Amino acid sequence: MMATAKEQGELWGARARDWARCGEPAWRDVFTAVLDQAGIGQGTCHLDIGCGAGGTLVLAQERGAVVSGFDAAENLAAIARERLGSVDIRVGDMQALPFADESFDAVTGINVFQFADDPAKAFAEARRVARAGGAVTMLVWGQRDKCELMSEVMPAVWALDPPKPPPARPPLAETAEGFMRAAGLDLEVCGDLIATLIYADRDAAANAILAASESTVRHAGEAKVRGALNAALAPFAGADDGRVRLRNMFRLVTGRRPA
Repeated sequence: MMATAKEQGELWGARARDWARCGEPAWRDVFTAVLDQAGIGQGTCHLDIGCGAGGTLVLAQERGAVVSGFDAAENLAAIARERLGSVDIRVGDMQALPFADESFDAVTGINVFQFADDPAKAFAEARRVARAGGAVTMLVWGQRDKCELMSEVMPAVWALDPPKPPPARPPLAETAEGFMRAAGLDLEVCGDLIATLIYADRDAAANAILAASESTVRHAGEAKVRGALNAALAPFAGADDGRVRLRNMFRLVTGRRPA
């Protein structure tokens, strides 16, 4: 069974500062690609669902957008508020967004909708808060064997988890378009994005991944998980600068609420 939004928020928020410091900077190119596809610019009223520590919102605000954020983790939302000042950042369950109907020109969700207990409800909520003619843009992991983080590094973490039942549903990358159509969105752009996550060094990469792997840390212990990560990340650390580079494929889809 999928963890509740409250449980997800507690796990993701446990190492919020590590995620903000080590994780989000590696995703800057991905955030930029999402903002480009969503058409976010001067004056766009933008909501980022699963905003984390606010990395995407900072970039959107720099473009002149009027931004709001939403996340399940209060600790991450607190960092976003620090970064963005008076911006409206709220916490809760993405299946029941605390925003009025038709509030935003553009809604984004970066690696978040797959964590919904019921993705259909999450996409329906994203559509509800989008204005007529507004865009809903989501990004999730793409084909696993095309993602170095998911195929070459994360198995070292997952091997330390207790046995789990098979996934109850297929990966969202395979079903997102159907959920978006069912929510009443007209599909506009569907495609794959290739992007490289670049971390300052192996420690930074490990800290970022630990921040997204709190349940494993609690089960196996930080030392064991960190050791496994350091070994798995070694082949991806540059001999010249020590930076860790992980090339990944993502699925990037935009649907538009009919005008």
